[in-house]
Amino acid sequence: MDPDRTYLAERLRDGEVLALTGAGLSTASGLPDYRGPDGQRRVEPMTIAQFRTGADARRRYWSRSYVGWERFRQAAPNGAHRHMAALEQAGLITATITQNVDGLAQEAGSTNVIELHGNLGRAICLNCGRTVDRQWMQEEFSALNPAFAADAERARELPLRPDGDVDIDESLIHDIALVDCPSCGSDLLKPDVVMFGESVPKETVEYCFALVERARTLLVVGSSLGVMSGYRFARRAAAHDIPVVLVNTGWSRAEELADRHLHRPLQEVLAEAVADVGITDRG
Repeated sequence: MDPDRTYLAERLRDGEVLALTGAGLSTASGLPDYRGPDGQRRVEPMTIAQFRTGADARRRYWSRSYVGWERFRQAAPNGAHRHMAALEQAGLITATITQNVDGLAQEAGSTNVIELHGNLGRAICLNCGRTVDRQWMQEEFSALNPAFAADAERARELPLRPDGDVDIDESLIHDIALVDCPSCGSDLLKPDVVMFGESVPKETVEYCFALVERARTLLVVGSSLGVMSGYRFARRAAAHDIPVVLVNTGWSRAEELADRHLHRPLQEVLAEAVADVGITDRG
């Protein structure tokens, strides 16, 4: 058997594995990732500073999000999500820190999931803190902007971006009404995710650090760890002599910290892993 495959099976059998997952876990579900195999970012998302500049910026964000939302929310878990859930249900993975905002890990059956960057299925008011359901926003946006909703149909086949939006023509965005917060009436509703320029809440980071320090292995699946938000957990594991195992086909910022890097399709690696540890799953 391949020595990397054997090593991963041994680490899983040893238990107390903490998983850290990224966008690569969801690409087989039709959701694009942020970086190519060389580690270069494919798109530049809107920053929180841009979002706060005024209503025009928010119109641009929510118009693009409106077009992409239906496809994003229809994404279903793939085999890799189900393999990860099976490993958790068998008691081998203790928790998953996910950088993803799609909720597919939970839908597949993983229960101990820490959403490091939030979830696109919710929006939050920057003025009063009220959270609302993203689908409610979709319906409100349609009701407020019926002409836009009709025009937007022609943009629905444009490529979906990693944040669930679509790069639509700016001409569609003019004079669109924003959905206001149902509690305070502010138009400062934003996706309940950590946008670029924001920080993960300190208490979430500290909790994740504690999980890392209690783990026997850190298994990084589908993430290049290109940003510090996830990379810091690999650094913390290495500093505590906790083995780091990477599963992704391209570049990884944590290459020098890793004990193993399995450069193969993650669904294939995970399917082998559940078989090697004797689990029957639904993947």
